[in-house]
Amino acid sequence: MASTETHDTPGLFRRVMESEHGFLALVLIVLVVGLGLATDRFLTGSNAVAILHQSSLVLIVAVGMTLLLITAEVDISVGASLAFASCIVMATINATGSIALGALAGVAFGAGIGLINALVTTVLRVNSLIGTIAMMMMLNGGVYLFTREAVQNHHQLPLFPKIATGFIAGIPVPVLIAAVVAAVGWIALSRTRIGRLFLATGANPRATRLSGYSPERFKTVAFVVTGALVGLAAVVLASLLNAGQPTAGQGFELTVIAAVLLGGTSLMGGRGTVLGTILAVLILKVIDNGIILLRWNQDLQIIVPGIVLILALYMDQRKRGHHAG
Repeated sequence: MASTETHDTPGLFRRVMESEHGFLALVLIVLVVGLGLATDRFLTGSNAVAILHQSSLVLIVAVGMTLLLITAEVDISVGASLAFASCIVMATINATGSIALGALAGVAFGAGIGLINALVTTVLRVNSLIGTIAMMMMLNGGVYLFTREAVQNHHQLPLFPKIATGFIAGIPVPVLIAAVVAAVGWIALSRTRIGRLFLATGANPRATRLSGYSPERFKTVAFVVTGALVGLAAVVLASLLNAGQPTAGQGFELTVIAAVLLGGTSLMGGRGTVLGTILAVLILKVIDNGIILLRWNQDLQIIVPGIVLILALYMDQRKRGHHAG
């Protein structure tokens, strides 16, 4: 019996290492245990809530980016769009006194940017990487034509900051928003026929077209959904800052893409899961949190996503080479 267990243990470990979600879960557990031993401030309820709170903004957009990368497209403009949309949210609230209209304006602005990106990619046939870099440049300049400085909350509506700082049943509101987005994304992608068609669009667009479906339509939906989720994240961001901030999205797109790729979504499309993205976002934010608690240089928070991006792309190439072989 003992020898069976001895033989089973390496096999179990190998299965965990080869399982995408298993490997990510193992990395997350190792980080949690390591940081728990390194500092007594890590394994506390308040710190766990803080990590989830910090993860929410990235996760909201990362769910959309997962869908987009699955269709073999990418959106580099999400950081610039996030900042611009936060200014739109705040300016609309100032003009109307309505939080609902402000939120609607932010989501509509993000979805509109997503639609433009989709048309540039599917109609003009511009590579999405290049097209969305161009959009990022236009948004970075355009936000300063819209406002030269942060758009402050003129009405000081007491309910608005609670979108980012409030709690429901002890859970931060942004975490609940991110959880709903992630749950809907997971169900849509892994439990519906439409989800399978999105995967097919990225894996083999020709076969999708021969089956009577338009790959361009699925790509357009993915761009618009990603944009709308950027707008939703902008509502949370504006609430957190109690202002619209033109510079708030710098580097955000790289963190989102790094998380999605680390989560196992292929840059070439056709493969990816929302669960993998959730685990990857948590890994990145636990690392960020550890850097702060251990009082390391906080510039490492900018460096780490870059390292993760390279590792994720390397792992993606290895997987594709393995499948091809």
